[in-house]
Amino acid sequence: MRFTTLALAATLTAGTAFAETVAPADVVYTEYGAVEKSLSGTPGSVEGGIDVYANRSKGNCVACHVISSLPDVAFPGNVGPALDGVADRWTEAELRGILSNSKLTFEGTVMPAYYRVDGFTRPGNAYTGKAPDGPLDPLLSAQQIEDVVAYLMTLKEE
Repeated sequence: MRFTTLALAATLTAGTAFAETVAPADVVYTEYGAVEKSLSGTPGSVEGGIDVYANRSKGNCVACHVISSLPDVAFPGNVGPALDGVADRWTEAELRGILSNSKLTFEGTVMPAYYRVDGFTRPGNAYTGKAPDGPLDPLLSAQQIEDVVAYLMTLKEE
């Protein structure tokens, strides 16, 4: 019994070693902004992706995008394209790249770069009095990006 417990613990620990999070500065983008490698090393959760999409204190995707299969989400926006059928238009790697740093795929877009932490123009304290000092955290975690990608990959045309 003790051997089985130790073997299981070793297997779980080894599996965790392979599931390393990619730091925002270490993300590798293709020429067109796609990100081939998972950012978290862990598969995304569809339910987690829905939560990030619909939750205004997380991704707030709902402020700009509508998904007709989520009729209970209040006040979806129409600034960005509807996400119905998005998995038929973009690959998993392309969606991961768009979420991580949309500016690499769509120059001039107003969509946030959810996994970028540098290269921002900071307006400074003269505007808000609350400008952050030092390094910034990404808007979404690596796992939240993977969750949203997992959810978006379920959105295919009927």
